[in-house]
Amino acid sequence: MWAGRRSWLPSRVDPVAIRLRDGRQVTLREAGADDGERIQAALSRLSAESRYTRFMSALREATPRMLEQATRSDPGRQLQLLAVIGEPGAETVVGGTRFDAAHGSHDCEFAIAIVDGWQGVGLARTMLEALMQAAAERGFERMEGYILASNAPMLGLARKLGFQRVKSPEEPAVHLVRCELRRPAVA
Repeated sequence: MWAGRRSWLPSRVDPVAIRLRDGRQVTLREAGADDGERIQAALSRLSAESRYTRFMSALREATPRMLEQATRSDPGRQLQLLAVIGEPGAETVVGGTRFDAAHGSHDCEFAIAIVDGWQGVGLARTMLEALMQAAAERGFERMEGYILASNAPMLGLARKLGFQRVKSPEEPAVHLVRCELRRPAVA
């Protein structure tokens, strides 16, 4: 039963095959402990512009701490989803999204990155919708994200998914968007 807190945590997100608008197929799954090299490889395939829009810096590779957070999430306050192609054990990461929350918070913050050749085919929307659903199932009430003002595609996607712009201390260069998460139906 929905209680509005994270005392009940669903088990891991089951992998799901997704067909994109261009006909390509990816598998959406939770990141695991052995995904560090795959995530690092995906970051290296991002263009400088894509890395900047995701990390708001000229980051070239993930730090060991970033990889640790991505591959060993705290299920009560974090989730990292990956979009992968290829056979299990030899997969290639083409996208990633995550949420993170402070201990005891009902709000979580999202981030997303899609490898350049996979942008514009509905992958970001699919991944963010799955992330929003998982956050709601874990008892989070709101999701927010910081988006560069110059990232019109992401701002548009956020608006389509119900995010509203709110006052940000980072303005005008960075917009803060926030969305009330829909609670799962009571069984």
